[in-house]
Amino acid sequence: MVNYCVYQDRCHAEVEQKMREFMLIEEAKDEIILYLLKENYLNEERFTRSYIRGKFYIKHWGRNKIKINLKQKQISEKLINTCFDEIYEPDYEKTLKKIFEDYYSKQTGLKEYQRKSKTIKYLMGKGFEYEKINDIFE
Repeated sequence: MVNYCVYQDRCHAEVEQKMREFMLIEEAKDEIILYLLKENYLNEERFTRSYIRGKFYIKHWGRNKIKINLKQKQISEKLINTCFDEIYEPDYEKTLKKIFEDYYSKQTGLKEYQRKSKTIKYLMGKGFEYEKINDIFE
């Protein structure tokens, strides 16, 4: 399990899922989790921060999509909101503008309202907030 956690940051849910695959008894699972926590191989905040950085700066996901995926990994809402300072606001707006311009410019042969609605739908699918998307159009 140490190698599993060293390879990349993991959350508790991923580690527990992996241990279920090994069919360990409950006492062994508890001991392993305690050891991983004590030796700092397993750290929810570090995992959350690196997950947010990776999904935003590499995959260009918006806050909503990141939040939903972290909740699926059983990360608390409080921790998620605390760790969102990993995304710098100017970077967020710049990324949103770039994705908007790239996608909007490719929408040809459509009426203006169709281009706008397709672009909004696309950006919301990437996890960006409707208010932020709307600010770009103004």
